[in-house]
Amino acid sequence: MKTYLLTGGAGFVGSNLALRFKASMGDGARVVALDNLRRRGSELQLPRLRAAGVEFVHGDIRQLEDLEAVGPVDVMVECSAEPSVLAGYGDSPHYVLQTNLMGTLNCLEIARRYKTDVVFLSTSRVYPMAVINRLRCGERKTRFALEDSQEVPGASARGFSEDFPLEGTRSLYGATKLASELMMREYMEMYGFRGVINRCGVLSGPWQMGKVDQGVVVLWVAAHHFGRPLNYIGFGGEGKQVRDVLHIDDLGDLIEIQLRDLSRYDGKVYNVGGGLKNSVSLQELTTLCREATGRTIPIASVAENRPADIRCYITDNGKVETAAGWTPRRDVRRVVQDVSDWIGAHSEALRPLLTS
Repeated sequence: MKTYLLTGGAGFVGSNLALRFKASMGDGARVVALDNLRRRGSELQLPRLRAAGVEFVHGDIRQLEDLEAVGPVDVMVECSAEPSVLAGYGDSPHYVLQTNLMGTLNCLEIARRYKTDVVFLSTSRVYPMAVINRLRCGERKTRFALEDSQEVPGASARGFSEDFPLEGTRSLYGATKLASELMMREYMEMYGFRGVINRCGVLSGPWQMGKVDQGVVVLWVAAHHFGRPLNYIGFGGEGKQVRDVLHIDDLGDLIEIQLRDLSRYDGKVYNVGGGLKNSVSLQELTTLCREATGRTIPIASVAENRPADIRCYITDNGKVETAAGWTPRRDVRRVVQDVSDWIGAHSEALRPLLTS
């Protein structure tokens, strides 16, 4: 009987993957979701996990003994994190450092001990902010658009590939994830377990507790659903910033492909996101939210940039598409509609979480 451990297992990504694994890996699979329940809303995942037969462990990856309590692990998907790119700005960096770096080291210790296969969910935020914001970028009616000709390698109109340079600063969130990537590769080489690193762009879908600093699609849909105002912040305050969006089920598709033949992806690093077809500006996201909810809300303009803001990031999925034959199947409109339907079905439970 294989044991699958999902760290951050009551979070958005971890819970969705845990439910998916329990459904697809068969009755013989032991699926364990470990989470410290620190993020508001994670407690709502527990009934879903238990109903599906997922084993929940209330633990913290910062404590090695909590991970040891799970026992031998065959497959670990490391998706626990302090996910805010603003973590450490204006307050102590202790939690983001301890969780995103020291917690990952504890996970790697478990992998070393049991020769565990590891899928590490990293982030597009490993790429330096200043370099991104210096790229040639045109301005269209509703969005910024990367130009195809760039002086920086790994950047084009298609987006950002794995060849994009890493020199520069990227926020403590991005730095801890990049440091974790480096440590994972050292552990794999020294101790002989297998693993793959996926640098994810914006992920979204039902059961994400979106906030102003993380989970922008859910934040935007929820504001329309509950009639709360929003702001276009930074880069002139027109809402032309662009990100690509990946549906959580598309990420699940890819991870299942990788785990079916991990030797093929062992030691590799992939940029994973919605890609150019699934890119959207805040202006364009507003239009999709109006269509999905039938509501229009006031949106103010704040011209000044916040720390860690970037003008345009789009994932170039070329490497992972070639390696895995995978491509996102659910577009941004589908993401927005799925989130809107979920909020509508659970609006009373979600109201205090998505409006505070």
